[in-house]
Amino acid sequence: MTTRVVLLSMISVGLMALDHRQHLTAPVREGVQTVASPMHYLVNLPFDLVDHASVNMRSRRALLEENARLRDQHLLYDARLQRMDQLERENIRLQGLLESSYEVEDSVLIAELMRVALDPYRHILQLDKGTRHGVVNGQPVLDAHGVMGQVDSAGRTTSQVRLITDPGHAIPVQVNRNGLRSIAYGNGNLRELDLPHLPHNADVQPGDLLVTSGLGGGFPQGYPVARVTDVVREPGEPFARVVAEPTAALDRSREMLVVRSRTGDKYIDDEPLEAQK
Repeated sequence: MTTRVVLLSMISVGLMALDHRQHLTAPVREGVQTVASPMHYLVNLPFDLVDHASVNMRSRRALLEENARLRDQHLLYDARLQRMDQLERENIRLQGLLESSYEVEDSVLIAELMRVALDPYRHILQLDKGTRHGVVNGQPVLDAHGVMGQVDSAGRTTSQVRLITDPGHAIPVQVNRNGLRSIAYGNGNLRELDLPHLPHNADVQPGDLLVTSGLGGGFPQGYPVARVTDVVREPGEPFARVVAEPTAALDRSREMLVVRSRTGDKYIDDEPLEAQK
């Protein structure tokens, strides 16, 4: 038994040495490798598929997380952009209001809109300034473009303004071109004022600018009110039908000027001529 083992060992060593020098078994090894290679592939295939699926799942999860993060970031940037756009528009409005305050010859107080009356038949606004800021009943209210209305009631910290288009409001005006005087009445339409008592031969025409006449003491003289849009003279009617469009942005302005009118040589609040906020 021992002799057989030694003989086989010697033969094995001889064959290994011969193969190392002559490569006699290379074709055999290549054949065996060729046959065994598909088997190796089949054995490793489940493991390869699991690894590939795991990589794909990690990649998909990472892409989904990245997509969600970018979507949230995009939403945040959109919100910031809208805020910046709103601030830019507000800055433009305030700049226009500030420029208009220098053109007003009376002391003014800058107030901001708080709310709008929901009743469609009453054009009432609420401002964030009241009697503690010097607001009193009857004071004119302007925006950067013209007369908006008049303080209807003033509380301690807020006040209500009746717009010139309210059906219960009337304002003395005159045609800026020739000084023709009339009264403009609100009719409940934010785009219209009526001048119902002008005769047929009155010198008024579309495009004429109407300004406050100063009569009655409610509004200082010379502030823009409206621009005539339509003049209808019907035969048989005693008066012409004159319609004007307010120059103020009644449905858009958020910042307004409350005019502190003068009585004699003093302001009603005894404060100097200046724009305050």
